[in-house]
Amino acid sequence: MVKLILAQVKQYKKASLLTPLFTAGEVVMEVLIPFISALVIDKGIRAGDLNQLLIYGALMLVMSFLALVFGVLAGRYGAMASSGLACNLREAMFGKIQTYSFSNIDKFSTAGLVTRLTTDVTNIQNAYQMCLRMAVRAPLMFLFSIIMCCTISLRLSTIFIGAGIVLVIALALVISTVIPLFNQVFKKYDDLNADIQENVSAIRVVKAFVREDYEKEKFYNSANNLYKLFVKAERRVALNGPIMMTVVYSCMVGLSWFGGQSAVVGEITPGQLSSLFNYVMNVLMSLMILSMVFVMLTMSIAAMKRVAEVLSEVPDIQQPKKPIHEMKDGSVEFRNVHFSYRHTGGEEVLEDININIHSGETIGIIGGTGCGKSSLVSLISRLYDVDKGSVLVGGVDVRDYDMEFLRNSVAVVLQKNVLFSGTILDNLRWGNAEATEEMCVDACKKACAHDFVTNFPDGYNTWIEQGGTNVSGGQRQRLCIARALLKNPKVLILDDSTSAVDTATDARIRRAFREEIPDVTKIIISQRVSAIESADRILVLDDGKVTGFDTHENLLRNNDIYREIYQVQTQGGGDFDGPTPDAVPEGKEA
Repeated sequence: MVKLILAQVKQYKKASLLTPLFTAGEVVMEVLIPFISALVIDKGIRAGDLNQLLIYGALMLVMSFLALVFGVLAGRYGAMASSGLACNLREAMFGKIQTYSFSNIDKFSTAGLVTRLTTDVTNIQNAYQMCLRMAVRAPLMFLFSIIMCCTISLRLSTIFIGAGIVLVIALALVISTVIPLFNQVFKKYDDLNADIQENVSAIRVVKAFVREDYEKEKFYNSANNLYKLFVKAERRVALNGPIMMTVVYSCMVGLSWFGGQSAVVGEITPGQLSSLFNYVMNVLMSLMILSMVFVMLTMSIAAMKRVAEVLSEVPDIQQPKKPIHEMKDGSVEFRNVHFSYRHTGGEEVLEDININIHSGETIGIIGGTGCGKSSLVSLISRLYDVDKGSVLVGGVDVRDYDMEFLRNSVAVVLQKNVLFSGTILDNLRWGNAEATEEMCVDACKKACAHDFVTNFPDGYNTWIEQGGTNVSGGQRQRLCIARALLKNPKVLILDDSTSAVDTATDARIRRAFREEIPDVTKIIISQRVSAIESADRILVLDDGKVTGFDTHENLLRNNDIYREIYQVQTQGGGDFDGPTPDAVPEGKEA
């Protein structure tokens, strides 16, 4: 885990090495200053020697200046190294997420990924900077101060060595109780971010149902739970201060008593006693800093585990060793396909699918909610991989194609239509970055989007808000269809992508497809029979199995499920996702 995180230091290795180096120089200067201060007192002030006073005083000034320079440089390079690590971590995580298949993404919540990219990386950044500076400074200061104290008086040094042992034990007990609390804190961050994301993305629904107070209360509960955990953890961390001060003052009293006696009998000089007080403070403050380093490392370990999970996740879908960059046609074939989302003994979403679609055909897919329609078409563009069997496009297994080439050749308009902040042209060029405005206009005409786009004051330069919130659902769907058409695909998949479009516009889109792109294989998922009845063939799915694959007329005669869907929709009312209620005979009670 640590190795995985530190691998992202990369170009900031030099800064990472210079930081502890300058920190060590700063510590050496600070440790030597009390020693020189003792010489100022003993050889300058007490001896009444002005020359010695000036020499040692000047030496103290030089050392103070060097300590300042070393401290500034250590801070500069430490900030550079830690900020660089955070930047590289975020880039690496974001890049890794882009390689995930849908099944990889399903393992992480959106809020969890946001927390890892923001809060968790910030904690790692702070911990790394502390390790480069404080985790170097505190042990060196402790070690050098102990050596200097023992050099001055071994007997008096036992006072604060014993106190240091007491302080270490007390702080270790505090830290051990804080670690589990900080582990819980990060999980609460995920819950808080999830509430924020859900509320902001669905703010229109919240307002439509007047649920603002409910959402406020839900957010308050999440924020309050985080607050309580933080207070509980910080309350225990705050014990460091009183424990530290108790030990410090005890050492001061002990050193004043026993040190004063030693100075009176001539065992040590007043200057040495003065430097001992400084070294005692250095030793105890070093222990205090180390305790805070351990607390920060505890927080960062939980964060590092979460970041490492993202970086170490292996994408389920890998690029083939010898990828194919050529597709003969838009034919699609499913051979004995089995699929489950967990891939390891999970419930099968699709079972033993065998179908053959000819290039240029228009295929409709219909079935109840959860029957596997979206899962089926996701296998064609390799958004998921099959568990068993194979999916072929143009006579070649999709696992043998270059993934970028395959997904450019198989254009998918998903159920959830997403537009990004930018102009309409910007969004359309997601389908083809090199598309001219004329090409974009042509695609919009095929998708029946040109008319409403030209009605906007800025036309194709109209700004689209994030998520496409400033256009209607039907307009958003048509722009997404136009965006897919700009890829000039061999296969075009519309996953219930005209559900928000009126039937007349839907009919115009289908007619445009039939006339303008006859050689492209069109696969249309729809809940409306009217949207697919003119297709060459219709695939009927039920509980992950194919129950029919024929023309509209033949399915009406031979397929009970399709006939039931058709009758429910043409006779008005009803939800074909469930069984049609049995009619109640006249004169009988329901």
